[in-house]
Amino acid sequence: MLKKELEIAITLAHEAGKAILGYYALEIIAEEKLGMDNFAEPVTIADRTASRIIVEGIAESFPDDAILSEEETDELDNRMSRNRVWIIDPIDGTSGFIKKDGDFAVQIGLTENGFPILGAVLLPARNALFYASRGNGAFLAEGDNPPIRLRVSDETRFGNMNLAVSRNHRSPKMGRIAEEFGFRREIQRGSVGVKVGLIAENICDLYIHLSHRTKFWDTCGPQVILEEAGGKLTDIFGSNIRYDLGDVRNYNGILASNGVVHDAAVQNLEPLLAEFGRLNLKASSGN
Repeated sequence: MLKKELEIAITLAHEAGKAILGYYALEIIAEEKLGMDNFAEPVTIADRTASRIIVEGIAESFPDDAILSEEETDELDNRMSRNRVWIIDPIDGTSGFIKKDGDFAVQIGLTENGFPILGAVLLPARNALFYASRGNGAFLAEGDNPPIRLRVSDETRFGNMNLAVSRNHRSPKMGRIAEEFGFRREIQRGSVGVKVGLIAENICDLYIHLSHRTKFWDTCGPQVILEEAGGKLTDIFGSNIRYDLGDVRNYNGILASNGVVHDAAVQNLEPLLAEFGRLNLKASSGN
């Protein structure tokens, strides 16, 4: 099941990655775009080129499916009327791409009735592809090596855990969380997909992202991969992220884990979120 979808997603991720690396080798000129949350974000010709490659390829192969890409206009009525929606971040971690630090990813996800069922996340600078489809396991293909099946850690003690944290957005609140949990080590990376991949790859055990500024395209593809590797991804209050809403913002942040510790992490976060005055916000399901 989903064999064709996965093959197409992997092919398009590699095609987009090749184009991105072509720009990566040159001087990168960044522009600013104003997001739906009125925050300025960087964007480059590489983002737009990669988006066109993926969107056009999916539209040709699956004309009955809707498509949501960070770099394209959201055709909301069409998206909300379809059971299957492809959700794309052509470059997750554009800041890392601009800085040429390697922390960026091509992310392609597919949802059905609001839940993610397929993910392909390519790290072009590393030549590493994470991929999964619901019920069929998660895999990592790196370089010319044969794919290996991914499995998260089974660690249950926070003091033995590695926490994936943002390279560019460290906050005092995250420092407070790290202090309270007592993690063994923090590993800083850029892209959301890269950090979630660290858990799927059994390098980290937990990732907590407090900000309300991530969108569906940041989490959709990575979520399937993590969960097929045995992990779990929800918001910071432990609620599932639904991808069939009109508003694509992840208002309640991201909590990704090795699965076995997820409920305990939610419980440990609860008093801290109350201390921060963090409310459980509800996204709009309408237009």
